[in-house]
Amino acid sequence: MVSNDATTAVAAEPAQADEREQLAAEISSLEIVTDGQNQETESAPHRSHDPQYNQKRSDPFQFGSRYLEQNDDVFEFNAWDHVETDDTYKEYAEQQFEMQRQSPVSDFDKYRFNSDPAKWWNLFYKNNTANFFKDRKWLQQEFPILDKITQEEAGPVTLLEIGAGAGNTAFPILARNKNPKLMLHACDFSKKAVEVMRTHESYNTDTMQADVWDVAGDSLPPGLEEGSVDVALMVFIFSALSPLQWKKAVENVHRVLKPGGQVCFRDYGRGDLAQVRFKKGRYLEENFYIRGDGTRVYFFEKDELADIWSGKNSDAAGSAEIEQQPTLPRFEIEDLGVDRRLLVNRAKKLKMYRCWLQGRFRKN
Repeated sequence: MVSNDATTAVAAEPAQADEREQLAAEISSLEIVTDGQNQETESAPHRSHDPQYNQKRSDPFQFGSRYLEQNDDVFEFNAWDHVETDDTYKEYAEQQFEMQRQSPVSDFDKYRFNSDPAKWWNLFYKNNTANFFKDRKWLQQEFPILDKITQEEAGPVTLLEIGAGAGNTAFPILARNKNPKLMLHACDFSKKAVEVMRTHESYNTDTMQADVWDVAGDSLPPGLEEGSVDVALMVFIFSALSPLQWKKAVENVHRVLKPGGQVCFRDYGRGDLAQVRFKKGRYLEENFYIRGDGTRVYFFEKDELADIWSGKNSDAAGSAEIEQQPTLPRFEIEDLGVDRRLLVNRAKKLKMYRCWLQGRFRKN
């Protein structure tokens, strides 16, 4: 498992003002995507451009094996694994965070965006339909349980995807599924997203049920009872919730899972380029922002997530309430890793530091 200390990045020279200004200009113009792979060159497998060597790992939480060493040309490859941010970027990021804190969202807009988050996701999917996100074909690699439950002999399995969006996770899973007894429930609190899934050419109610559901609401997903789900999949969905909603969301996931059921989790980590790039007027509260399209996003610390899912986090409720509820949901943290990558725009000679958190949590 990767920790915050897992890095072999080259130490940067002390940040200079002109370096920070140049970095600011570069970051403001970046799109948070990677360019395509170039053709393979003669090199060791783990240093190859061939994507097969970077996607097939024995340990999903290893997060790749292309380490940036002292004599490497950083622009030789599109991405490097386990790279800590350099001093220039760290100083710039902290300056950005302070600027964001000094220019928060107005109280009026804070209420407007927090009172009806589904409205903004409906607008998002109305404008983008299914074209914004790429199909997540990498999930079976990151979460081997998804490969296991789609095998022909896996038997009856109920898979719940929470925050399914337009189906960019659900449909690739079903395309590879060989298990005739797999049932996938794909839920999202955006009615428009569910409409997009239901009108998809591959939507088949024999194997998939798409419904509107708010994971932080008061009910369970349509068609599901307590203790009925084997695996819950949460990919870039927890970050869309307000911190005040975390406790209820964890409770609902705990309720719907079978004993021993597990959560497959991936989301944004603090210091990710997407967080650093936010301008004035986007700061809701610490590590929590509103995007230009009205949707919300939170950037997590590793220890913070561990506390939330293990039941140690009491921020959403007073200590007295915690004492009155000795049976708060508890998940065993089986894995929780920090996926730090340096993505490179080789044509423009730009560096982009990304940070994601990935975990597997099991219901006790």
